[in-house]
Amino acid sequence: MLQSLSALYDVKLTGDEFVSFEVLSFMAEVTAALNREILICISRDGRIVDVTIGDMGKASFTQMRLVRNIDRLCGIRCIHTHTNGDGRLSGVDIGTLKSVKLDSMAALGVKSNGEMTSFYAAFLGEKTADGQQIVTHGPLRPYKLPHATLLNEITLADNRLKTAAIDSEEEKERAILVGMDNSDGYDTLAELKELAKTAGAEVVYSHLQRKRTIDNATYIGSGKAEELSLKGSELEADLFIFDDELSAIQIRNLEDILGARVIDRTQLILDIFATRAQSREGKLQVELAQLKYRLPRLLGQGLALSRLGGGIGTRGPGEKKLEIDRRRIRRRIYELEEEIKEVAKQRELRRGTREKNSTPIVALVGYTNAGKSTLLNLLSGADVLAQDMLFATLDPVLRQVTLNGGTQILLSDTVGFINKLPHDLVQAFKSTLEEVKNADLILHVIDCSSSYFETQMQVVEDVLTTLGVIDTKRINVYNKLDALTDEQKAELHPKPGSVTISALCGIGTDELEQAIERELSSLHTKIDVLIPYSKYEAVSLIRSEGRILEEAHEEGGTRIKALLPSDALWRVENLLGKN
Repeated sequence: MLQSLSALYDVKLTGDEFVSFEVLSFMAEVTAALNREILICISRDGRIVDVTIGDMGKASFTQMRLVRNIDRLCGIRCIHTHTNGDGRLSGVDIGTLKSVKLDSMAALGVKSNGEMTSFYAAFLGEKTADGQQIVTHGPLRPYKLPHATLLNEITLADNRLKTAAIDSEEEKERAILVGMDNSDGYDTLAELKELAKTAGAEVVYSHLQRKRTIDNATYIGSGKAEELSLKGSELEADLFIFDDELSAIQIRNLEDILGARVIDRTQLILDIFATRAQSREGKLQVELAQLKYRLPRLLGQGLALSRLGGGIGTRGPGEKKLEIDRRRIRRRIYELEEEIKEVAKQRELRRGTREKNSTPIVALVGYTNAGKSTLLNLLSGADVLAQDMLFATLDPVLRQVTLNGGTQILLSDTVGFINKLPHDLVQAFKSTLEEVKNADLILHVIDCSSSYFETQMQVVEDVLTTLGVIDTKRINVYNKLDALTDEQKAELHPKPGSVTISALCGIGTDELEQAIERELSSLHTKIDVLIPYSKYEAVSLIRSEGRILEEAHEEGGTRIKALLPSDALWRVENLLGKN
C-alpha cells in the first residue's frame, strides 16, 4: 500500500485537469482499505507534491508555499477524502483554505465499500467587511468534473487576493486564549482578552481547561492540544496565548502540535510594556525583564549536542551558537543593570531635593485600568494619557498639586499592577516603584465597577507587601462610581476611611482632598513657636525636617508656624529646652 501511495509522486496531471478521475479512484480505494483519510497536494504544473495518510477523522495538512509572494495564493490545491461518505467541506477545511491561502480545498466523500459519492471544491472569494467570502462548487460528480471552471476559479481567486492586498490595511493577529480553571472563580481569561486587545490582537476563541493538574509537556495535555489545533485551523488563528507562564519545553511542544506561534501571559505583558514605555528608564527596565525571561528559555538541539559529559557523540565544539547567545544575553543583562543603577542614582538625587522641600508625597497605586491617570489629571490639571485599556500609561509621573485646604502635595502616578504580574518585571521596575516606598500617603485606586474588584485589591495588597510599604498610611479610593447602577451602589460597602468617587465625572473629589489633608495632618504636628536667635539650630532643623507655613522675625526671635513629623518634634523641643 505504501509503495502504491509513493507512486502518486510520479503522477503528472495535464494542464486542463483539476484532478484526474484515476487519482480520485485510487484515493477512494485506499481510503476504504485503510478506513483513513488520504490527502494530496497538487502544484499548478500538475505535480503531486505531498501525500498524507490521516486517521478516520482527519488528515493533517503540511503547510507549503510554492508561490513566494505572500499576497498571492500559495500555489497548491489540496484534495482529500472523507470516510463518512459526505464530501461537504468542514469548518477546519475552510479555515485551512483561508489561513494557508490554498488555490483550492476539495473533498471527496467515500463510503466504506470504496464507492465515491460527492465532490466539493472551495476557493477564496471577495473580501468584505464581514470577512473573507468563500466560493464553493458542489456537489459534483467525481467522474465528470468541470475542470475548466475549477481551474478558472483559481485564477479568479488569485486576482481577487492580489487586488485586496493592494487596498487592505494591516490585519490584526487572530488569537486563541487558553487558560486553566481556578478555584477562586476569578475570570482571568476575560482579563487576558483585554491584555490581548491592548497588544493589538483580535481574540477569536477562548478555551478554559477544567483539568486540575498541569501537564509538564504541553500544559493542557496532548489530546486537548490536538483539539485546539483543529479549532485554530478552522478560525485561522495566528497565535495561541496561554494564561500562565510556560516553560521552554511546553512552548516548543505546543507549537509543534498547534502549528502556530505560542506565547504565555508573561510574554504578552512584556510586549505591552515594550510598546508603552516612553522614557529611557522605562525602555531599559522592559528590555531587562524581557532578557531575563528569555534566558532560561533558550533551547538547543537537546543532549546530543551538549558539551557536558563525555563519550561518543559528545566531543568536539558542541553547541556553540546556543552558548554564544546565552553569553550575549548575560552580558546585555549586566549592562542594563548598570545603566538602571545610574538612572536610579539620578532619581535618588531628585528625590533628595524634593525631601528637602518637605512637600508630602502622595502615591497613586492600583490595579491597571482602575483610573489612576484620570484621577491624576483631575487633581493636577495634567494631560497624562488616560484611556480605557490596560497599561495605557507606564512611565511614572509626578505633579505638584494644591488641595482645596491649601496643602501642597506631590502626586505620583505609578505603573498599574495586574494578576500574575511577572516577577522579573517587578524587579526591573524596582527603582520606579521606589516612589511608592518614599510616599507619605498611598491612594489605593479601586475600580468598583469590576465584578472582581476585591480580588484585584488583594493583588495590589500583595505587591505592596512585596515592596515593604504595607504599613504606610493608605486611603482606599473606590473609583468609577458613574459606572454603577443604583442597586450596585447600594450593595457597595467600602472599608471605613475610604472615599467613593468618579474621577471621570469629578464626583467626590472634595471629600477625597479633605481625606488626604486629614491623613497628612495626622502624620505631622502643627507648631507655632518663637525661637530665640541664640537657638538658631532649631530653625535649621525645622526647615530640614518639616514644612514651614509662616516665618517672621520678631524682637525676641524667629516666629515659625510649621508642620513637623513626630520624630522631629521632640528633637526641636530638646534644642529649645522643653519637655
